[in-house]
Parts: sequence; C-alpha cells; structure tokens
Amino acid sequence: MIIGIPVYEGVDALDVVGPFEMFHWAGYDVRLVAETPGLVATFTGPVLQVTGSFAQAEAFDVLWTPGGNPDALADLMEDPRRVYLDFLIRQAGTATWVTSVCEGALLLAAAGLLDGYEATTHWAFIPCLRQRFPAVKIAKGHPRFVVDRNRITGGGISSGLDEALGIIQLISGTEAAERVQATTQYFPDPPVCGAMEATTKCPVRPVVIPPPR
Repeated sequence: MIIGIPVYEGVDALDVVGPFEMFHWAGYDVRLVAETPGLVATFTGPVLQVTGSFAQAEAFDVLWTPGGNPDALADLMEDPRRVYLDFLIRQAGTATWVTSVCEGALLLAAAGLLDGYEATTHWAFIPCLRQRFPAVKIAKGHPRFVVDRNRITGGGISSGLDEALGIIQLISGTEAAERVQATTQYFPDPPVCGAMEATTKCPVRPVVIPPPR
C-alpha cells in the first residue's frame, strides 16, 4: 500500500507529518515526493528531507495532497508548466483513493479532480472553492473529512489526523484503525472550545490556471 504525498515549498507541516505518522503505524509505505528532491521548507519553518521526485514516482494507491501557504498554492496553480497539477492528474488516473487535507482541496480542484464531487477544506478557504470552482459541491458545515466515491477531502490542518484514520479504516478495517489510534494515543480532548468564523473572502490571490497541454 503506497501512500504518496507530493510536497512543495510552503507546505503545511502538520498536513504532511501527522498523516505520515498515522499511515506509518498502519504499516503502509509512505513516500514524500517533490518536483526536485532535497530539503523542502514547510510554511512554519521545519524542513522535510525528500528523496523522491515527481518524474520517478511509482503509481500511488493513495494520493494525499497537502495544503500550504496561500502564495505557494497560487504559485502551483498558475505555474505555466503545470508541474504539480499535471502530477496530480497522472497519479489520480490510477490511484484507488484521491485525497487532500486543508487547502490541498484547492489544488485538486484546480486540476479538475473534484468536479462533480462533494468536498470540504479549511473553513477559511471554503469561499475559494465556492467562488472559483463552481463544479465542486461544498459539504455542509465543517466536517473533519468527506468521502465521495474515491475522493476524500479533509478540513483544516489537524483534520488530517482524523482523515488518515478514516482512510486506514477503509483500507484495512476498523480494528486496524483502532490499533493505530491507540498506538498514537489519539483521543482528542482539547482544553479550549473555540469557534470557526464565517467568511466570504478567499485568502488565495486570484490566479489564471493554465489549460492542460
């Protein structure tokens, strides 16, 4: 079971590392890939060591698309070479599950991979999906993750932990997911109870997505 995570400069650290940990404890082969292998800085500073490249990546069973810095997202979407978007399309063509967490849904949407599917993303980026990708069906409320056929999209950042467990449950069964939950001691009980805000503005600058070549 190969889980492929295509990363980029400015990617959200927890979008990558949290699910990586969950999938690792499930016994899956988790691979980080980038356009150019090497050190990749995350949005908040920690650096990932990436050894795999897009060009040499094997077919993934699960394509996991992380979110990141709004400017990084815009750069990927309007790249005239379409390196990241076309990589998503290639992998999605054979993957059993095509997934994203947080603003990674915008990258899937920009690649046309969420057209006609119900999806979610970080609450602050819901307007981006609604305004810029009208073919995507927005899930009501702020679910931790949404499953629509073989598309799975997660809410903001920490939602990736729940989503990864959900994917493990779908692939390996409930008992396997429960073992990973116990191993990682993932039994959330936050000391505070904040609220998500209502917003109508997309935090990602307007972009023109180049058509497929």
